[in-house]
Parts: sequence; C-alpha cells; structure tokens
Amino acid sequence: MKTIQVYDKPMCCSTGVCGPQVDPVLPQFAADLDWLKSQGNQVERFNLAQQPMAFIENKEVHQLLGSEGTDCLPLILLNGKIVSRKEYPSREVMAGWVSATAAKQLLPVAKSGGCCGSTGCC
Repeated sequence: MKTIQVYDKPMCCSTGVCGPQVDPVLPQFAADLDWLKSQGNQVERFNLAQQPMAFIENKEVHQLLGSEGTDCLPLILLNGKIVSRKEYPSREVMAGWVSATAAKQLLPVAKSGGCCGSTGCC
C-alpha cells in the first residue's frame, strides 16, 4: 500500500465544481483519487483554504510555499516524497507510481442492433 498526499491550492471544495468556473481537470482528478483508494492505497487531500496547518506541518511543503508561493501547488507526495507539482497528474501516471494498471474509463456504446443488440428487448 502506498500513501498519496495532495496539497491543493485554496479552493471552496476538492472537486472545484462549486466555484464560478469549473476546471474539468478537478472532477476527473477526484475520481482518479477514488480509484487509487479502491486499489488499496491511502489517499489524503489537503486544501490550503480549509486545512492550512497541514501545509505548515509538512516541512518540504512549507518550504516550497515559502519560496514559490502557491504557484508550486498542487503538490503530490508519494510516501512522503514530492512526485508532482504545479499540475494534476493523469490516472495512468498515478497508476505507474503505485504499480497498478489503470482501467480506462469508457462510456458504453450501443451495439449495431441498437441498445440491446438484435434481441429486441428494449
């Protein structure tokens, strides 16, 4: 099991859907973190606006904030080591960190005979 910690910029919520402009990366990233949890990993997420002490308590995070400001966020730590900064990594990248196979999220597609194939059960 790996521990993934995410240190976000100040937001009203982790999905970002409650603000005036929704960044489509944020809901996808939240789903990817849920997927990491389902793979048996521990995931912690900290929001600067709501949990500032978490940013102070981690020396490396605090030091980067002091030197670069919030431009270094988001910071992603894997087992206490910074593995990503300034962007939200894809599920495939995070799967590589934890040695898991990222399942592609595909939408269901109707078959040639309609939604039920040629059975006519629809």
